[in-house]
Amino acid sequence: MLDRADVTLLPAFSSLPATIAGTWSPALSPDGRHAAYVSDRSGTPAVWVQPVGSELAFHIPFPEPVSAVAWSSGGGWLACQLAPGGAPRQEVWLVRPDGSDPHQVAGFGSDTADTMRWLPGRPLLALTENLTDAIVIDVVAGTRTVIASGELISLCDVDASGRGALLRQGPRGARWILFKDLLSGTEEALAPGEQAVFSPGGGCVYVRSEDGEFPALVRLAGGAASPDALAAGRAFAGGTADVLAAGAAEVESFAVTSDGRTAAVLWNVRGGESALELVDLDHAGPAAPVTVPLPGPVVSGLAWSFDGSTLAFTAEGPGQPHGVWACDRDGKNPRAISAEPADADAVRPSLEKVTAHDGLALTGWLFTPAGTGPYPTVIWLHGGPEAQERPGHGPLFQALVRQGIAVFAPNVRGSSGSGRTYVNADNGPLRYDAIEDVRSCVRHLRDAGLAGRIGVMGRSYGGYLTLAALCAFPDLFDVGIDICGMSNFFTFYQHTEPWIAAAAISKYGDPVADAALLHDLSPIHRIDRLRAPLLVVHGENDSNVPVIEAEQVVAALAARDAPHRYLLFPGEGHELLHRASRDEFLRETLGWLTTHLQPTSSSTTSR
Repeated sequence: MLDRADVTLLPAFSSLPATIAGTWSPALSPDGRHAAYVSDRSGTPAVWVQPVGSELAFHIPFPEPVSAVAWSSGGGWLACQLAPGGAPRQEVWLVRPDGSDPHQVAGFGSDTADTMRWLPGRPLLALTENLTDAIVIDVVAGTRTVIASGELISLCDVDASGRGALLRQGPRGARWILFKDLLSGTEEALAPGEQAVFSPGGGCVYVRSEDGEFPALVRLAGGAASPDALAAGRAFAGGTADVLAAGAAEVESFAVTSDGRTAAVLWNVRGGESALELVDLDHAGPAAPVTVPLPGPVVSGLAWSFDGSTLAFTAEGPGQPHGVWACDRDGKNPRAISAEPADADAVRPSLEKVTAHDGLALTGWLFTPAGTGPYPTVIWLHGGPEAQERPGHGPLFQALVRQGIAVFAPNVRGSSGSGRTYVNADNGPLRYDAIEDVRSCVRHLRDAGLAGRIGVMGRSYGGYLTLAALCAFPDLFDVGIDICGMSNFFTFYQHTEPWIAAAAISKYGDPVADAALLHDLSPIHRIDRLRAPLLVVHGENDSNVPVIEAEQVVAALAARDAPHRYLLFPGEGHELLHRASRDEFLRETLGWLTTHLQPTSSSTTSR
């Protein structure tokens, strides 16, 4: 338990090390005058509360790293999502904004809790446990109610009457938004999508729909509303569907004010940069949206104050850690709540276009040192694979460039940001093409005269792709780094969290029905082909990609006396949440890469 004596008044941070992640997960008080957010300025992600416009911040410590915070619409509570031991499993705690009365409300034992959302105007916290139970917690009555159960479900919202709920259901890449009548128990499929909320009166639903090639913001109005229609699960059948924001780019997320009159719409444009627009929902369509000037190229974490006066968000960029910013409802008066200035000397990347072996157009962000190439170069492969490399804050990239090493961070097939067809282009047996994309990137860098000696590294799925590329093309790379990557799909499915395994089948394949395919795609079965010196990095508490994935690789390399090193982080999970761990990772990674990419001239031979 926490004690109020632990709540301290501290100056806002400044001049912190480059490995700081910054501040994220903004949450505003009902009147927009205060902000809560997560920051790792103390070394571990924790909750901070700060008056907007002030340079003083209150620290609310927790015994475990915090990943997200949300402020109740009544103002009396903060809901905080914690990651015990740094693992993917999450707990949800409630605490007063002054740090008093902390107590856990979800994610007990081996359960995990996420998708927490305060229901507007009510002392109710909606969340999901284990991707199987949709739960509403009444923080006044102290009750927990399971309102829906099923496989791979998440609770998005509950309408003001308490009769209807919006659920997201399905595996990765195949999720649908469902309307569930909580009285009759019937369900109605509304649209393929990831995010949905009710209008204030519950008669409309706003959905980030994935019905087309690019996600769009759509408003669905109720149609047949007779008791018989509701009982038959047709609350929205025969209604209208208004497209509020759509185009040749992805609507990444949205946030609607509690009065239902304005939507903030976040776009993913230009290879991963952000654009933010405000849409008038009273006159959507004819009225042009308002474009909000952004303090950094990549924005996330949209959050309105309950009164709708203020919009908060995070912004980041090269050399610019995540910072929390705010603007007024009309998009004007942008101001920093808690943000570091960008490093003026940071290298800005260029967006490169690569043609894959089969003609598919790939893109990636290229960071180059001063001078002319060819440079020793590292290919960085992001996780997901449904994530995207974007021009955000990357201390590793900046440190490598300062050492004279170029970085190319591609978005190979399977990445988000380029439409539904692209994100599904590596599913199942198509994964061989994603592995081949790595070789296409090397070919592009070499043909352009950019790369000399070359290495490959990546995290999570990017770690898997690193191992797969090192084994498929053993003579192509001079060094590799596998960060919490899968090496054996069979043991991954066997040891990962059950909800992670269930959701992954649509992406990787079924461990039973597709056993032969997954065996062939598992790098561990080709590890004898690996030639490059390999650094293996893993968090000891990782239950997403369990540590057995690293142990197999290390054991196989040790048996062959192959050059390798194993860097294991106790107290960390799938992410390195403590800044001390990130400091060590950065130091060891730089040493490993410079040793093998910048050897003495007498031993240098470019492959």
